[in-house]
Amino acid sequence: MDFLSGLNPEQRAAVTLPEQSALILAGAGSGKTRVLTTRIAWLISTGQVSPHGILAVTFTNKAAKEMLLRLSTMLPINIRGLWMGTFHGLCNRMLRAHHREAMLPQTFQILDSADQLASIKRLMKVLNVDDEKYPPREVQSFISGNKEQGLRAHEVEAFDPYTRRRVEIFAAYDEQCQREGVVDFSELLLRCYELLARNQPLREHYQARFRHILVDEFQDTNRLQYQWLKLLAGQHNALFAVGDDDQSIYAFRGANVGNMQELTRDFHVQNVIKLEQNYRSHGNILDAANALIKNNRSRLGKNLWTSENKGEPLRVYEAPTDAEEARFIVDEARQLNREGIHLAEIAILYRSNAQSRVIEHALVSAGVAYRVYGGLRFFERQEIKHALAYLRLIQNPEDDNALLRIINFPTRGIGTRTIEQLQETARAQNVSLWQVAKQTGGKVATFVTLIEMMAAATRELPLPEVIDHILLHSGLFAHYQNETGAKQREAQERLENLNELINAATLFVHENEDDSLTSFLTHAALESGESQAEANADALHLMTVHSSKGLEFHTVFMGGLEEGLFPHHNSRMADAGVDEERRLMYVAITRARRRLYLTFAQSRMLHGQVNYNLMSSFLRELPEELLHWITPRITARNNFSSSGYSSSPTLTSPINMKGLGGEKNIAAQNSPWHISQAVHHAKFGEGIIINIEGGNSDLRVQVNFRTTGTKWLALEYAKLTPL
Repeated sequence: MDFLSGLNPEQRAAVTLPEQSALILAGAGSGKTRVLTTRIAWLISTGQVSPHGILAVTFTNKAAKEMLLRLSTMLPINIRGLWMGTFHGLCNRMLRAHHREAMLPQTFQILDSADQLASIKRLMKVLNVDDEKYPPREVQSFISGNKEQGLRAHEVEAFDPYTRRRVEIFAAYDEQCQREGVVDFSELLLRCYELLARNQPLREHYQARFRHILVDEFQDTNRLQYQWLKLLAGQHNALFAVGDDDQSIYAFRGANVGNMQELTRDFHVQNVIKLEQNYRSHGNILDAANALIKNNRSRLGKNLWTSENKGEPLRVYEAPTDAEEARFIVDEARQLNREGIHLAEIAILYRSNAQSRVIEHALVSAGVAYRVYGGLRFFERQEIKHALAYLRLIQNPEDDNALLRIINFPTRGIGTRTIEQLQETARAQNVSLWQVAKQTGGKVATFVTLIEMMAAATRELPLPEVIDHILLHSGLFAHYQNETGAKQREAQERLENLNELINAATLFVHENEDDSLTSFLTHAALESGESQAEANADALHLMTVHSSKGLEFHTVFMGGLEEGLFPHHNSRMADAGVDEERRLMYVAITRARRRLYLTFAQSRMLHGQVNYNLMSSFLRELPEELLHWITPRITARNNFSSSGYSSSPTLTSPINMKGLGGEKNIAAQNSPWHISQAVHHAKFGEGIIINIEGGNSDLRVQVNFRTTGTKWLALEYAKLTPL
């Protein structure tokens, strides 16, 4: 078979495994997508299973589309019977097929995160819940977090009045969603899991159908997703999981890296196949990644290698301030661009979004084109959500969230008090807002008539024409066309987006057998939050490390490598938090193909205050022979423990800084400050100077503070008082 010829021995072993459950430990850049796709092609082409008998789970719709495209070129047969998609997409498909058994209306709608929050706020207002004591976003997180653990409200343990109240809101929220015929993202999976768990004939039907279940990015699965997979696999089906425990970085979303260990036990996996040959990065980059990640505990263990050369060492830059760090990064990026590297092949990564401001300012000042990867997505834009709300309401008038979003947008004179009265009546009668609105006169009645007329007029129209009609007759087009002054440019962009919605519907009709409005609305909800195609202009990429996962670039700048920032100070308080941060750093390093810059600043402006930080402990975990210091190395920094803190720091003399360092040290020796001097700082309290370096405006001291630990302070900015 031609598609097996280009595989390395480990990849080939994974692809051609007999019918059994397996864990493929696929390192960064090791060709995991190729292995997963080729495994499916091999199973089908060897006659072991038909496309009808395969279920493939990915974490994004984009990944699913790419794999289907690859399969269509590898196999000469029709693969329409194959189920491939995200957990949410596949659960939606099952629930649509069995909506009665799942106790859902056939046209149930999906709440995205913003709609879910709006629904919770509306409910809390009806229940007279104090939104300061119970912030709606925290309640939303509480509800979603418990659902992702497979828990309903009555199953949540509540040992205190505060938690009991949140459980009551949880239960009321579920009742409201059931009444309105809507589900949130977490509900899709939980409702599908419960359906399969209690309905034995249905469960056995799918177990008999899907003999082979393949899962991508298995390290990102949460508890409920794994339980759902176990239900479908049953006792006899083969679960083929591909993942990398070293790239598990979504614990904050509920991802459980322990699922990989559980898989090997629950499915009696005899042989974990490791894909360790990397096809992306040069050797020094991989050696650095290996050296860093070996410090983590409870790893399944692997070691990346490449057949290519070692390449360049990692370049380390220490800046006096975050502004200087940003200027250095931008200057280097411009030089690389002049040397022929496209800006789109360069990425600047950061741990926290707050770091981007100073970088963006430097890029704008230098006139360098850039885009922030992972910004607001198409289906999350305000005007698109308004249009979708009209579509949702003509499809399902019982959808209260949709009605509330558009009942007075564009403005039609329906005031807040009128809307509140509608909600109070609906609550008292236990009916939808639509039912109450139909019994109301005045401007509300005019709105009801508008929706009914649009529903009737679009019933037989093709999908793109439905959307065109709604945009015109709802008044959305006119609203944005009539904007003037400062908002005119923004309104023009919103009009372009609304026109793009018609284009999206046209493409959807061409790509899908089911081109109904319900199917398109489902598509929009599932796509919400996933990246849309960027413009073609050559532009440098800015993004958080979390957003960079799955991407690769010729050159990567990793900024802000300071204690408290990366690793983030919150990680010290979380169980295995530093291990997760180290995995995040591992992901950052392995994004680079040819060149990697690691930068940090002595002082950084964050949240309006100047912060003085130590160099990241992660930098100290990298072998010296792999690093090239662009700035002179200050080895005194290595006197600290690997955690970045030291209870009894070693007293050191200033270090000769090669060239310029000698002059600076003379200046330091002539300064009024001296080692062992007691000082006071307004923020950090009392401390002892344990090191001095630099001179004149660059003079700085290292102080061991009694309560806040050891910090480097630039004396030009830090107001120290001798004691």
